[in-house]
Amino acid sequence: MPTAVAEMIDRLKDLGGLRGTDIANVTSASPATVSRWVQGKLVPQAKTELLISDLRYIVLRLSEFYSPDEVRIWLYSRHRLLDDQRAIDLIHDGRADEVLELIASLDAGAFT
Repeated sequence: MPTAVAEMIDRLKDLGGLRGTDIANVTSASPATVSRWVQGKLVPQAKTELLISDLRYIVLRLSEFYSPDEVRIWLYSRHRLLDDQRAIDLIHDGRADEVLELIASLDAGAFT
């Protein structure tokens, strides 16, 4: 039976077009460590689980607007409304709320 973390990572891949290396970069883990999480051989620390959870929620929200490939591009692109920063970097830095505010603007139809 897959672990909850493995299921979150699978969703990130399916809905967000993310790869193990993307998840490794966000969490400051190695790709091998991400692979161990998926296999259930290792459990991430609580802080890392929060990052993965935030990333999953953001990807889930973005998947309402974009295809998986577009979600990945959106995460890695600079955004004027994020002070020209990349969403993926903000998530890495624990600033997911700023990204969610921008997504809420998308949801409200303020930006396309």
